[in-house]
Amino acid sequence: MSLITTLARLEAVDTGRAQPLATVRHRHLTDRPLVLVPLTTAGEAGAPLGALVGTDREAPRLLAVAQPRDRDLRFAFLAELAEAVLPHIEAYADVVEPAERNETDPATGKKTKVEVELCTDAGQLIVPSRAGVEFVRLLGRSMRFRRTAEDDPDTPYPAPARVPLLGRWLTHYGERARVPGSSLLLAATDLLNRHWATGQSSLEDQHLGALLSWIDPPAGSSGAEAALRAELARDSEGQLLCPPAGPATDPDFDNRLLAPAIERYDRARTALASAEDGLAADARLGELSGAEREIRSLLARVMLPTWDAVWRGLDLLRELPEGSRAEDRWTRDRWSFTAHRDRVRSGEPPQPRRDDAVTAAQKLASRETAQAQLEAQEALDDPLVLAGRRLAGEAFLATVTDVEMTYTESKRPSPRPLVTVRTDERPHLGERTKVYRSLEGKPQTAEFVRAEDEPDQDGDVLLVLRILDRMGRGKEPAPGSVPEPGDRIAWTLFEHDQRGGPKLPDPEETPWTHGGPPGADAATRAEQPDPVTPEDLL
Repeated sequence: MSLITTLARLEAVDTGRAQPLATVRHRHLTDRPLVLVPLTTAGEAGAPLGALVGTDREAPRLLAVAQPRDRDLRFAFLAELAEAVLPHIEAYADVVEPAERNETDPATGKKTKVEVELCTDAGQLIVPSRAGVEFVRLLGRSMRFRRTAEDDPDTPYPAPARVPLLGRWLTHYGERARVPGSSLLLAATDLLNRHWATGQSSLEDQHLGALLSWIDPPAGSSGAEAALRAELARDSEGQLLCPPAGPATDPDFDNRLLAPAIERYDRARTALASAEDGLAADARLGELSGAEREIRSLLARVMLPTWDAVWRGLDLLRELPEGSRAEDRWTRDRWSFTAHRDRVRSGEPPQPRRDDAVTAAQKLASRETAQAQLEAQEALDDPLVLAGRRLAGEAFLATVTDVEMTYTESKRPSPRPLVTVRTDERPHLGERTKVYRSLEGKPQTAEFVRAEDEPDQDGDVLLVLRILDRMGRGKEPAPGSVPEPGDRIAWTLFEHDQRGGPKLPDPEETPWTHGGPPGADAATRAEQPDPVTPEDLL
């Protein structure tokens, strides 16, 4: 936690209201995100109980599983979920624009530009909390390997046709959510926590109702009081007024309302199966329908407050202007979305259960690069975020006082102007430390030369910097490429664009020390249990 975040949390405690951590919105929000509020069965990981899903805040689609232990009902739920989610995703798959991409020729090793398709937008998925993101990943993992009757007519318990496809997309969204700065799959609590600091712990911030109470408390109430009511207040039946923000359920709801309702549903289903004539069956069918409607009503009652809270949080976020570099990160999401669309359409198999060594290393390296890029871009987009880096000595704000033109000693001298700046900050500068400023959206590099004097009576110091690049190819610097006296410039000690890591070997060339060479047979052997031996039999 940075110093400025700590100060914001202390101020939130003092004022009773969440304090801003950003002046712009650092994540892209589409015009029509798909909101998913999941609910799971207590005590059984990954067992869906119900969901609210849709792009219209006034008309959510309710999905429910009356008996979560029934395999057929769970498959029916997943099929309904596929009908609700896949059309939203596929609506963006066919709207494309021409784009260029660098590809390496395997024969020559040279990179050439190839014209390809890029989806003009991508389907965005919003869940209430970080636990919802993990549930999406778990659903994807459990669904993408399901066999359908079309794939294998002899498979036991075949899945509905669209379920494996939804599993592949949810797996991709879940993996993409692990990339810092990605906006394909977002948790409302993480979005709000990035832009506001509350006076409660990070764990308490995962309760969406309590978090919104700090950010936008009701009139005449402090954030702490409103958050306490959101967490603990109950109605006359002992049920929470603001249930947990999915996918967990409240134990009192499970014990007092849900369990008896499911028991009545089971009794009605048993009675229907034992009906001896048509009149009795009609009566039992009416009882079964009533029990199912009761369960759906209970689940809707639990999920609707969270549904409304997600949209309320999106409204608060849309009041912030979007950061200038958030669109660049969304473009990378669009490339990822397009690439997965192409893999699905080309008939490639689902994502493997475990990545091979090279793929895992590539993912780790790309996520580290994305994290560094995100931190740099947020600081460049947002003065409040930059203030935190300045407090840490990783950036400083300075006024140019003098510029002296110097040149390199070579056959073709190049400009290397010395820029003297005045600042009252104390950046962590060492000999020849590189510093950077943004010039027309691109980083310009300078190096620290020396500090001129001791701090004056105002505490200011004079620093001499040498500009190194982005001045054109002529002997004289290009207009506007050299700071002028009076300019107030933000300099950073961190790079604005992160470089890629070392090239990794192809998966087929992975050394045996790293589990290679990987292959389908090796992966299959790793998944299978140990063979049965005579010692295993009594």
